[in-house]
Amino acid sequence: MLFPSVSLVSLAPAIAAAALGRNQVQVQQPLTSEFSKIPSLGFGTWNLDQRNVSEAVFAALHTGYRHLDCATIYGNQKAVGEGIAHALESLNLHRSDIWVTSKLWNDHHEDPILVEQALSQTLHDLGLAYLDLWLMHWPVGPSPDTGKTQLDYLQAWKAMENIHKTGRVRNIGLSNFSPAQLKDIIDHSDTKPSVHQFEVHPYLPQSRWIKFQQQLGISVTAYSPFANTNPTYKPSKDDPPFLLTNSDMLAVAAETGCTTAQVALAWGMSRGYSVIPKSSHVDHIKENFGALDCQLGEDDLHRIDEISKKYLKRFNNPSKDYGVKLFDGLEDA
Repeated sequence: MLFPSVSLVSLAPAIAAAALGRNQVQVQQPLTSEFSKIPSLGFGTWNLDQRNVSEAVFAALHTGYRHLDCATIYGNQKAVGEGIAHALESLNLHRSDIWVTSKLWNDHHEDPILVEQALSQTLHDLGLAYLDLWLMHWPVGPSPDTGKTQLDYLQAWKAMENIHKTGRVRNIGLSNFSPAQLKDIIDHSDTKPSVHQFEVHPYLPQSRWIKFQQQLGISVTAYSPFANTNPTYKPSKDDPPFLLTNSDMLAVAAETGCTTAQVALAWGMSRGYSVIPKSSHVDHIKENFGALDCQLGEDDLHRIDEISKKYLKRFNNPSKDYGVKLFDGLEDA
């Protein structure tokens, strides 16, 4: 069943009530606490060059990144684990120094046993005893009758909740959910998601959606912070210019002495969420890390905020491939 388009305003009372415990929803330890603080600048592992994944992960940790974003479907978690092991041994780091996120893939939603197997395989591949954060990658799974993709997330979330109680994952959350699907999770759960990861960049700012979740105490992580710079997103004739060569981004970069990549990341972090750029090149890994020192003024932030008024574009939307309406009620769905 597809959910109808739902405005954030109409959902606010119901979700807020649930988040405040009126539906007996348990609030996980806030991610802004000393117990469990997710670094604002992370290192993404999606589509890394398969020839040097472990080297790129080691380079990121050597540069200073302490937040790694992984997923089963990326097909490189063993190599990521090798990079982590090398860093722990060579850089005098402890496991607790590094925040590691991974994600449950769609084909393991149907049965709690499959969910458990997915986590066990992820921990084995990464060489870790626990994850700091485990996300449900998409709100879909294959139909047990036809094999076709359908909306499917409540049973998998229940299984993730049970695993969360074991300590093998410190936090659980979502990725790529719509407002109605988030409400459905909260209404039928014992544990509120601690993080929601989705596409955010100056071409898709999703300001109201971000603020809404932050008000509920749900942290946000932005993937694809460089928008269409990601080569996975095949260009089309109606695409905006590459974000890192956008004239407004170039102007802000010139005024601040930062690169456009650093500007894009600093803009995201200034909005109160974590960002996860990726690169297989050491120079770019170091350049991106420099975003922590990129200072943007109010005029700079406003100029970047205005970009989406001319160009509004979501680049990652597999609705047609899945045959399921995704991101209902959100920008450029």
